[in-house]
Amino acid sequence: MTLQEFSELNSVRRLRDLARTPFDLARPNALGVGRFREYRVAMAGYDYLYATQRLDNQVLASLQALADEAGLVDQFLAMKRGAVMNRIEGLASENRQVLHTACRDVFSADPANREASAQAAEQLARLRRFLDDSGQGRLVNQRGEPFTTMVQVGIGGSDLGPRALYLALQRYQLPGRSARSIANVDPDDPAAVLAGLDLSRTLFNVVSKSGTTLETLTNEQLVRDALARAGLDPARHLLAVTGAGSPMDDPRRYLASFHMFDYIGGRYSVTSMVGGVTLGFVLGYEAFAEILAGAHAVDVAAEERSIRANIPLLMALIGIWNRNFLGHETLAVLPYSQALSRFPAHLQQCDMESNGKSVSRCGRPVAWQTGPVVWGEPGTNGQHAFYQLLHQGTTVVPAEFIGFRQSQYGRDVTVEGTTSQQKLVANMLAQSLALATGQSSDNPNRSFPGNRPNSVLLADRLSPRSMGALLALYEAKIAFQGFCWNINSFDQEGVQLGKVLAGKLLAELAERNKGMGGALAENSPEQAMLEAAGIIQ
Repeated sequence: MTLQEFSELNSVRRLRDLARTPFDLARPNALGVGRFREYRVAMAGYDYLYATQRLDNQVLASLQALADEAGLVDQFLAMKRGAVMNRIEGLASENRQVLHTACRDVFSADPANREASAQAAEQLARLRRFLDDSGQGRLVNQRGEPFTTMVQVGIGGSDLGPRALYLALQRYQLPGRSARSIANVDPDDPAAVLAGLDLSRTLFNVVSKSGTTLETLTNEQLVRDALARAGLDPARHLLAVTGAGSPMDDPRRYLASFHMFDYIGGRYSVTSMVGGVTLGFVLGYEAFAEILAGAHAVDVAAEERSIRANIPLLMALIGIWNRNFLGHETLAVLPYSQALSRFPAHLQQCDMESNGKSVSRCGRPVAWQTGPVVWGEPGTNGQHAFYQLLHQGTTVVPAEFIGFRQSQYGRDVTVEGTTSQQKLVANMLAQSLALATGQSSDNPNRSFPGNRPNSVLLADRLSPRSMGALLALYEAKIAFQGFCWNINSFDQEGVQLGKVLAGKLLAELAERNKGMGGALAENSPEQAMLEAAGIIQ
């Protein structure tokens, strides 16, 4: 596979020319019915509405040329088949395959990567046996009672995705089952979670690929101490999801263990056992299988080469149009679904940790902008918080709205002739139109400039299958953008420096603890930091 620098692609020059006069969304009659019908894609249960982006058919043709010239679908196919994508030419890097798609490629007779899919199927079978024991009363606590709660103990990719999906799908949890999460090394996080639990009926799922993640191991010890104080055997309440052969891969210390693999990055690991154990426990095996099926449907559909028929590819290229050619630095992800309250946080990690890079895969500093700052909150709450800036601020923030035609619970009320769900969807569509078209007024304080690019993802209902599809849409979008920018979206070297420096500070504090009983270190860590500056430098 020949790597091409983004700035050297022929189609980039054409797009720069087109960006001098982008489509004017605010001009009269810019958004007609014909445009909305033409600028719409259906795929895997979602409709993608993008008439409110600042582009026209010339731009779309050039974006198609960009996708073809950069070989975006070819790179996606190579990734799925097992090519080593996690690499940078001429520089030390992880040099790994990138096979999160294999976790859900367990439904076909001809998977893209047979070995990885077989490993995923084996772990899935192990999970099913564990869940069958749990559901049939064979997996019980020391008093013979069934477990009712699972707490996921992990951080980063071992927390954000599984937490986001659990909250999104609470509507579908099994009777008498629930989940919690512990992530932050701040001791108040586990303390607050543990205080509200019946520990005797709780399982703790400790997730760390390396088995050495400091925050996770620290919180695991807090959990073990709490169980011991309650007179419970930690080995009968803790599960492990870790790499084979890691320090945590120890059946003497865990009730059960599941494996994760080097070729699946943490932020892409929700459909592996990282998410599967807790989601399977709470939702049931069949619901987790539906998540996988929804994700797999997108993985297959994302092989389509036409950007007008491939939602994640089109989303990726529109994002590049907004970032590199229209000059917008951020992206707001705005789900009009309270259940998706933590999904923007997961996407924030998945996107910014993947594409927040400044070195190309050719080993050179990039001469173009890469990943945007990603943020967001659910609507309609956000409308009463930060939409003022979106409409009238001096910074243009492209937005991606996510919505559903039907509610999860089906409990609603009609007020002034419309239901709550209708009000929710109407608000989302109205905000999309208002950002695009703006409003003229003799009073400048009541004028809205418009031309704020945005798009809408719309499905019927948020379910396990549609959640899996939504997850995979964004995973593929992020990968496509990284391929186009010619960066390595699958490492995270920038995370490491802070860890190294934290280790030096902690070593300094540990020395103080030996002689001071912890008092000085506990009360004046900033002093230790100042004195440790000499060590760090």
